[in-house]
Amino acid sequence: MDFSEVSKKSALHPKPAELVLQYGTSGFRTKAQDLDHVMFRMGLLAVFRSKCTKSTIGIMVTASHNPEEDNGVKLVDPLGEMLAATWEEHATNLANAEEQCISSALENIAKKEAIDLQQEAFVVVGRDTRQSSEKLVQTVIDGVTILGGKYHDYGLLTTPQLHYMVCCRNTLGQYGTATEEGYYKKLAQAFMNLIKEVSSSTHFPRCLIVDGANGIGALKLKELQHYIQKEFLFSIFNDGTSGKLNYLCGADFVKVQQKPPQGIQMKPNEMCCSFDGDADRIVFYYNDSNGHFHLLDGDKIATLISTFIKELLIKANVDLPVAVIQTAYANGSSTHYLEDIMKVPVHCVKTGVKHLHHKALESDIGVYFEANGHGTVLFSKTAEEKIRSQLKNGSKEEKKAAAMLQYTIDLINQTVGDAISDMLAIEAILAIKGLSVQEWDAIYTDLPSRQLKVKVADRCVITTTDAERNAVTPPGLQVQIDNLVKKYRFSRAFVRPSGTEDIVRVYAEADTQENADTLAYEVSLAVYQMAGGIGEKPNPHIENMFNVTAFTKEKTAIVYP
Repeated sequence: MDFSEVSKKSALHPKPAELVLQYGTSGFRTKAQDLDHVMFRMGLLAVFRSKCTKSTIGIMVTASHNPEEDNGVKLVDPLGEMLAATWEEHATNLANAEEQCISSALENIAKKEAIDLQQEAFVVVGRDTRQSSEKLVQTVIDGVTILGGKYHDYGLLTTPQLHYMVCCRNTLGQYGTATEEGYYKKLAQAFMNLIKEVSSSTHFPRCLIVDGANGIGALKLKELQHYIQKEFLFSIFNDGTSGKLNYLCGADFVKVQQKPPQGIQMKPNEMCCSFDGDADRIVFYYNDSNGHFHLLDGDKIATLISTFIKELLIKANVDLPVAVIQTAYANGSSTHYLEDIMKVPVHCVKTGVKHLHHKALESDIGVYFEANGHGTVLFSKTAEEKIRSQLKNGSKEEKKAAAMLQYTIDLINQTVGDAISDMLAIEAILAIKGLSVQEWDAIYTDLPSRQLKVKVADRCVITTTDAERNAVTPPGLQVQIDNLVKKYRFSRAFVRPSGTEDIVRVYAEADTQENADTLAYEVSLAVYQMAGGIGEKPNPHIENMFNVTAFTKEKTAIVYP
């Protein structure tokens, strides 16, 4: 294939001088004004990926929970999963190539991946509600079409909806119908089938208060209402009609600030939830009768869902193991409850959704949620076959439980974390189990925690092992951390380098907030002294230190990279 026309077209989408971007778990993200060249080149790359896999590939234009002036792009692989790690490198190299090197960069990818350039390619595209998204999508399409690729532009979608569309197309409809109506009908039918089992004594439907982050999730929730109608009531705030995307609202704001978003008047003990800007994260929360804020984050969500599934498996007499995948940031109380009370194995992996997703694939039923509210449940083919078999061959009670498991499988978006899907699943589980949000919260109590960051000259001096829970270098640092941890009850601490800037992130837990704060300070000081700290030394007055988190008496927000 002659790439000369591609080079000419690429010149119309010039790369800003000295701009270097890295493709990560979230794809590319930066100021929207600097993304034109990236969008064009990701259109090119999507065509190559489609030719290579002989499948439909997705491109989502979004910057998720970032400020409104930002934007971003991520590619979606054939089964709705994130882009393969080996192709992340291709994406980074292509995005950063100088104009005169575009042709050679494409030739290198084609050669390395043995791509049949005559193979047809098909790409589907979606976008969020940012003002810059529509124009950037057109640039993506320019990249797709210059290489002869075909495309379908879905327009406004949540990120999970686009992942769903890609999976549906590549499974020839086995996963569902690749339309918005197909998405809504699948979730609504599964939800309504599940809540048929709700006891008549349970007050249902309840009204859930939803913070839409002034983003795409609010628009799509309004469309979902037509399919669920009276079976599930919810009130949508921060719906984008007046507020700014992700500003003082949304899942990330609530998680970090440990307080309700603006735009919601919370009544005591009323359950609320917040989406993020592209609706792939969700967190729940409420104010108790004393006005104290309670956050139910990804750890609480994973615990409730895994418990529900395990109970149904026992009732259905289906022998399938359930595993929960966490990162080191998961609260220690959640890990203790799962392992010691529920007897559910817990695996810890490196920070980043792709690491959790890959580990979950190793289990027949893998539940993963980051504490920030991004996660889902993966069911293996073996698990689905065993459940379907019991639907046919089990006793009356076993068939009933197996049917509920099947409805749960249909309700969960297995391709990626999905705020709408997870919201429906949590509401159904609480109703079936007859739990209030307060009772859900009381299943276990989070240990007080604190996260801080330390500026260093070179973050690479910190290397870790054991899913980032132990520092290998610099020598002696882990011994110092271990000695500090011994001073406090129920305590642990770890450090890890940031993936994007020269800072080291410090996390600590202990029996009281005061001890967690002190431990975090002491570990931060050890990092500063042993790992080349620069700038102001860590300050024992934690609430003023680096202005990283909002200070609360009982809990502290965890900030994620």
